[in-house]
Amino acid sequence: MEKSLLLIPAILESIRSLKDRTFKISFETSEPTPDQALAIHNCLLKAGYLAFREEPFRSEELKQLNELKSDFELVGKSPGQRLRGVLYKLFEQHPEGFKSFQKYYEYKMEKVIEHYKGRIDA
Repeated sequence: MEKSLLLIPAILESIRSLKDRTFKISFETSEPTPDQALAIHNCLLKAGYLAFREEPFRSEELKQLNELKSDFELVGKSPGQRLRGVLYKLFEQHPEGFKSFQKYYEYKMEKVIEHYKGRIDA
């Protein structure tokens, strides 16, 4: 099934840095057409690419954009980033006596490393 390029004029409204070093980026559009609104809703919670340009895209740029293949591993968080995020949430809820997340993270990662090292045949 061919997926079409969602192309709508927008204003970059805000950027917020998150604790895990990612960004939350918000855009504002004019009132979308019914087809654009449907396309936006169909993209909700899906991984993809975001292209932003102050001027309309040139035809060769649109061709490149249409040829991109969405792969969650390319655009999503790496397994290491996801693990760090989970450990951060655990630290917030149960710091286990640690004063800083960095020390907590190093301790937990050492536990994981030692667990898997112990499974290696000598």
